[in-house]
Amino acid sequence: MKLLRLLSLLLGFTVAGWAAPQARNLFHELLGKTEAELDAKLDTAWRHFFAGNDTQCVYYPVGADMAYIADVGSGDVRSEGMSYGMMLAVQLDKQEEFNRLWQWANKFMRHADGPRKGYFAWHCKFNGAQLDAGSASDGEEWFAMALFFASHRWGNGTGLFNYEAEAQTILRDMLHKQSTAEVTAIFDRTARQVVFAPNPSASKFTDPSYHLPAFYVLWARWSDNASDRAFWTEAADVSRAFFHRAAHPVTGLMPDYATFGGRPHTAFASDKGDFRYDAWRTLANVGLDSAWWHTDPWQVEQSNRVLRFLGSQTPLANQYSLDGKPLSTDTSLGLIAMATVAGQAADPELARPFVQQLWDAPLPSGQWRYYNGLLYFLGLLQAGGRFHAYSPPASR
Repeated sequence: MKLLRLLSLLLGFTVAGWAAPQARNLFHELLGKTEAELDAKLDTAWRHFFAGNDTQCVYYPVGADMAYIADVGSGDVRSEGMSYGMMLAVQLDKQEEFNRLWQWANKFMRHADGPRKGYFAWHCKFNGAQLDAGSASDGEEWFAMALFFASHRWGNGTGLFNYEAEAQTILRDMLHKQSTAEVTAIFDRTARQVVFAPNPSASKFTDPSYHLPAFYVLWARWSDNASDRAFWTEAADVSRAFFHRAAHPVTGLMPDYATFGGRPHTAFASDKGDFRYDAWRTLANVGLDSAWWHTDPWQVEQSNRVLRFLGSQTPLANQYSLDGKPLSTDTSLGLIAMATVAGQAADPELARPFVQQLWDAPLPSGQWRYYNGLLYFLGLLQAGGRFHAYSPPASR
C-alpha cells in the first residue's frame, strides 16, 4: 500500500508541478462496495438532507434565489452549517444550491462595513436576523475552500459569483484584519494558528477541530499574495505539529479548546478541555491530511491510536475525558463518521468496523439531524474518496 501511494504521488505530478490529491475509497477497499453503490448512497443522502420532509431536511429554500442550512435542534442558522452545505453542493455538482446558500450567507451573515467587514456572523435566526455579530473561525475557512473549489469546477461569474475573487477576499481578511477592541484576525500571525474566534479574548487560544492543514496546503498554492502563500505553507506545518501536542499519548483524543501549545484550554469554558462535539472533527482533519498529502507518518500512528481506543469502547460514548473516561451515555453518528475518515490513515483492521458502521447507519433524522447529518455526509465523501480538491484548469 505504501509503495502504491508513493507511485501515485510520483506519477501524479503534472506540467504545472502537482496533481490534485486523491483519497482512497474505503468502502470499496474494505467492504467491497462498488462505485455505483456509493453513487446511490450519496444520492439518497442528498435527497434526504436537501429535499426531504420536515424530519429529514436541513436545507430550506428562501424565495427565488436563496436558501439556508438549519440547525434544527438549536433553532438557528450557523456559518459552520452554511459553509458545510456549500462544500457538499460543490462536491456533488449542485451549483444552484451552492449559489442559493452563498447568497443567503452574504445577505444576512456577512458584515458589509465596520471593523468586522468581510467576516460572517456565526449564527442567525431563520429570518436572517443576526443573533451574534461575532464569527466562528471555521465558517470562514470552509467558505473559502468551498469557493475555491467552485471556481475551479464551474468557472467564475461576475460579482458575488466570481468565486475565485470571493475566496481570495476571505483569505486576505482572515490574515490581515486590523485588530480593534472587538475584532481580530482569524489567524494568529505569531503562533501561525487559527484562533477560536476573532475577538480579543477568544483569539488567545484555538480549537483543534479548526486546524485544517489539508486546506492550507492548497491555499499556499492558490493565494494571490506571495507572502501569504509562505504563511499558509508554514500554517500547514504548524497545525500538523500542533496535533502531536494536542493528542493524548494513549487515547489519541484531542480537546475541544486548546492553547496554541496544544494543552487543554478550560479558562473560557470549564468542560472544553475534554473530547466533546467539536473535537470529533479532529479525527477527520488528520485522516484527510494524511490521505491527500502523505506528509507526516505520525498521522498513521495517531489514527491507529484513536481508532484503537474508540473501537475498544462498548458502548461508544460521544464524549470522553482525554484519558478515556466516558462523559456521556449517548452514541452519535457524527463521531462514527469522523472516525471512519480517520480510517484513511489507519490500519485496515482498525478502520473496517467504523467503515461498516457508517455504511450501515440509517440516515439521521429528527431533532439532532443537523450536526450528525452534515458530518455523516462529509464522512461518506471523505471516506469514499469523493471529497475532491478541485484544481485550477491549468493544474488538472
